[in-house]
Amino acid sequence: MGETISAAASSSASKLKNQEDSFYLHMHPHELHFPLELKKNISCCLQLSNKSDNYLAFKVKTTIPEKYCVRPNIGVMLPMSTCDIIVTMQALEEAPPDMQCKDKFLLQSIVARPGATTKDITSDMFYKDSGYEVKESKFRAVCVAPPPSPNPPLSVHASESLDQEKKQISELTEERDYLKKGNKRLQQALAELQISKLTKERNDVNEKNKKLEQEVNTLIVKSQARQAKNDCCCCIL
Repeated sequence: MGETISAAASSSASKLKNQEDSFYLHMHPHELHFPLELKKNISCCLQLSNKSDNYLAFKVKTTIPEKYCVRPNIGVMLPMSTCDIIVTMQALEEAPPDMQCKDKFLLQSIVARPGATTKDITSDMFYKDSGYEVKESKFRAVCVAPPPSPNPPLSVHASESLDQEKKQISELTEERDYLKKGNKRLQQALAELQISKLTKERNDVNEKNKKLEQEVNTLIVKSQARQAKNDCCCCIL
């Protein structure tokens, strides 16, 4: 009899555990760590897991809805499926005191009918008196310091100096390009001048050659005339 009672108790506990597993959604993580950066929206991901054989509907609530955007904040999960919830903290103008954040969230889940879709789910289903067995899990937001930047922010003076250096680099680059173009034009002009000079020298050489040729021809004529005169004198004698 004792064994029968023990077996019945074990069976009851097993059924209760299976029932809880079938109703609850598993979530990870239980704390959303927001690396705080002022004047910038920051998002974190919450993953839900349905490890049961049921269709589970869920709804996410927050204590400060104007501060957070949750997408999707309501939906249906198929058996043995996962769903990523994106929670976005709206941009803050100033950091909370001592980086303490007490914002909390509530995840509610119910068993939906097989084949249900998000359109079939309403907020009324998650009320305590809705007739559904509403299971709830809580998680919270935590503000953490952002990771250190590999390049620390520049001071105003350093930033101005950097801008001045960039300006000087830009001006020097423009001047270099201008000089390159001027140097190219100068090289072209020098080449043309060199060609002109060589052409003139060639013409001068040709002119000198012509004069020398004329002088040689003149000397040849004079030499031939002198030779003819000498030959004539020899004949008379």
